[in-house]
Amino acid sequence: MTVGRDYLFSLLKHHRLLVKTKRAYHRTTDSHHRFYCHPNRIKDGFKPERPEELWVADITYLPTQEGNSYVSLITDAYSRKIVGYSVDDNMQTSAVKQAFIGALRKRRSKGSLIHHSDRGSQYCSKEYQDIHAKHKIVCSMTDGYDCYQNALAERVNGILKMEYLLRKPKDVAQARKMVAESVEIYNQMRPHTALKYKTPDEVHRAF
Repeated sequence: MTVGRDYLFSLLKHHRLLVKTKRAYHRTTDSHHRFYCHPNRIKDGFKPERPEELWVADITYLPTQEGNSYVSLITDAYSRKIVGYSVDDNMQTSAVKQAFIGALRKRRSKGSLIHHSDRGSQYCSKEYQDIHAKHKIVCSMTDGYDCYQNALAERVNGILKMEYLLRKPKDVAQARKMVAESVEIYNQMRPHTALKYKTPDEVHRAF
């Protein structure tokens, strides 16, 4: 009998054969700051019709044997492709913005683009907002603490950590290498049901 990955996991879950994952909460969002917060421009059901029309951004915690590391991701909402990422031992704006800059360097479209994130101080800072202004990108942010308003970014974070980053890296240098390999596998080899079982890279390159 041949079954797909999703059906296999649903069978395992039904028969209680899945190993329960240990979830450790680590706060990566500081929304209590003096910076300006932008309104949520995708709240009313906005759906992109092409790649590079809506990017979602988030930061996730990745522990190492020597301390903390943080992964910043920029994901294209249409193709589900991770278009930019960075790994560092801190969450300062100078570290987080590298994912945004990396995504912009590979951007092909000159059309309108929305950047959606939570209200973290990094995204609201002048240093990060200056990038929006320079490239004429529209900024969108969640309302308060509602994580469901940035659900796609949260889901991609979860996929990387639960499916690929299963081994704790020794240090930040090894974390960077592991994240790079995981992003490549995710983009080029992992099919999505939402993409009709195509990979993010396939969908992204089709336009």
